[in-house]
Amino acid sequence: MKVPMRWLREFVATDLPAAEIAHRLTMAGLEAEKIERIGAGWDNVLVGRVASVTPHPDADRLVLARVVAGETDLTVVTGAPNIAAGQKVALALAGAELVDAYAETPRLKRLKPGTIRGVRSEGMVCSEKELGLSDEHEGILVLEDEAPEGMPLADWLGDTVIEFEITPNLAHAFSVLGIAREAAAVTGATLTPPTLPDLDPASRVEGLVTVQDPDLCPRYLAVHLEGITVGPSPAWLVRRLAAAGIRSITNVVDITNYVMLEYGQPTHAFDFDRLAGQGVIVRRARAGETIETLDHQRRTLGPDMLVIADVERPVGVAGVIGGLESEVTAETNALLLEIATFAMGSVRRTARALGVRTDASARYERGLDPELVGDAAARAVSLLLALCPGSRVVASQD
Repeated sequence: MKVPMRWLREFVATDLPAAEIAHRLTMAGLEAEKIERIGAGWDNVLVGRVASVTPHPDADRLVLARVVAGETDLTVVTGAPNIAAGQKVALALAGAELVDAYAETPRLKRLKPGTIRGVRSEGMVCSEKELGLSDEHEGILVLEDEAPEGMPLADWLGDTVIEFEITPNLAHAFSVLGIAREAAAVTGATLTPPTLPDLDPASRVEGLVTVQDPDLCPRYLAVHLEGITVGPSPAWLVRRLAAAGIRSITNVVDITNYVMLEYGQPTHAFDFDRLAGQGVIVRRARAGETIETLDHQRRTLGPDMLVIADVERPVGVAGVIGGLESEVTAETNALLLEIATFAMGSVRRTARALGVRTDASARYERGLDPELVGDAAARAVSLLLALCPGSRVVASQD
């Protein structure tokens, strides 16, 4: 599991370097396998402000961007389709080593000033791929408005990531907060978990969820939200997930992944309006039932597998993977948010039988504390309300 230090330090106030924290945790039984530095090669890359964008005099698809970074004021020739005046960007100066975005095999190239169609270009505005952050290079990386002009990019975006080997007996540490508790113990620092809101008691109803097999599902909390707007996640969320090894999908899916990484408790979002009967039933699968899962595979279920179903058909395989027919899409405006505890043996057997293992099943297979459900639900709901302005909790059932 990858743990970004910026995330960890939100919960544990320590100035100890990552290597020392990794060493102490390893000595305590949490093996740190490696340490990765994001931005280690970003010498000569600064936070810049695009002061102006004008057409190239001799190329229709190129523009001249004047970029200011503190005392540095350069003209850059670029074909980036998303560049605009006023943006904060990653400005690479001469001598910077960047990923060659067009090379067939990964390699670095040293940036040199050059003349492009008769105009001198003294630097480069960078894409995520050129910085080694992702494979995205259709446009440049646009930073938040509050990024300080002239600051080394490594100071703004850089991070140190410790990767831990989480053995089956360390389920309590399979999260950023779990690692934070251990780090607080070995450093003597204070642990400060997130401040969580209470779900409105007035929203509690019956009928959102029916658990028919409590031996396989000791706790299931469902939250119905409306006014959801599905779209891209903010840059901070995209970067934090990327540092932890998770690709951004949409704001809703990213929030469920974020909470799983932070608390160790998987969560799942269903499109509420695609649930027949406007609720879910937690039951064993019926012989011969099938489901098309999110990976576009049609899977045959057996009576020893636990499913999440509506009144017509299964809409998810409990603790393993969701169903395509209840997937959250760009048209979704209402959610049923699932935060649940499933029997570890049942999840392990089902995942093995179906030949699919997910980040969620990896956690359920180790066994989860049912008390995690309430905190994870509050965290997920607070993030959804913050990132989807106008959304609201309609009902909940625990």
